[in-house]
Amino acid sequence: MKTKKNWLIALILVLIISMLSACGSSDKTGGKESKDTLSAIKKRGKLVVGVKYDTNLFGYKDPSSGKVEGFDIDIAKALAKKIFGDEKKLELKEVTSKTRVQMLKNGDIDAIIATMTITPERKKEVNFSDVYFKAGQSLLVKKGSKIKGIDDIKKGTKVLAVKGSTSVQNIKDKAPEAQVLEFENYAEAFTALKAGKGDALTTDNSILYGMADQDPSYTLVGEPFTDEPYGIALNKGDDKFTKYVNDFIKEIQDSGEYDKIKSKWIKEQ
Repeated sequence: MKTKKNWLIALILVLIISMLSACGSSDKTGGKESKDTLSAIKKRGKLVVGVKYDTNLFGYKDPSSGKVEGFDIDIAKALAKKIFGDEKKLELKEVTSKTRVQMLKNGDIDAIIATMTITPERKKEVNFSDVYFKAGQSLLVKKGSKIKGIDDIKKGTKVLAVKGSTSVQNIKDKAPEAQVLEFENYAEAFTALKAGKGDALTTDNSILYGMADQDPSYTLVGEPFTDEPYGIALNKGDDKFTKYVNDFIKEIQDSGEYDKIKSKWIKEQ
């Protein structure tokens, strides 16, 4: 009987030691096993990046060719080239302002390069790289509109914006009496503007330049009324990969590659 009791005690001790060892192998971010993102990317053989498909000049999928192009796409290609020496070792996945953070958390993508503004609230959910593009929120209207800037957004003015973007709260703060209509993506919002469902569309001027480029009968008005610094979003707490991406941004800026990419896509009005 005593032998059986001793055996049970020994078994319990083994189980306790095993549990403590398992806990010790986890990191301090909720018990998840720590992982080296860069090593995982290299082992997979490709970098997976979340980008926009509806944002002309930054990330836009041509409906006829199916090709996705833009400023953010070229930044993603440059990052893949740094990792692998080959920009083609890159997989692009479509994200929207609403879906991108959850896709990153789910492990569907390694990084978000999608006109994402760095904000204190977002920093609670993701790591951000250093700023890789400076934008500012503005207004897009049909040429000849009476709206010439943010001061003309009065009570009854219908302003179109995209769900999950910082633009929604910004316009509510700057023009609290305006009626803000939210859409799933920029393509839907611009289509609604052209259909006369709103008086103005608001988002970052960088994105609005792309819309005006698509349809010259629309134009940006007034000065930007916010600062919108874009960052590459990475998993929260992933400081090692964040440093790697920051080093990458500095490298392409110092080498002149960044300026070449920017001048290729961004033609300010």
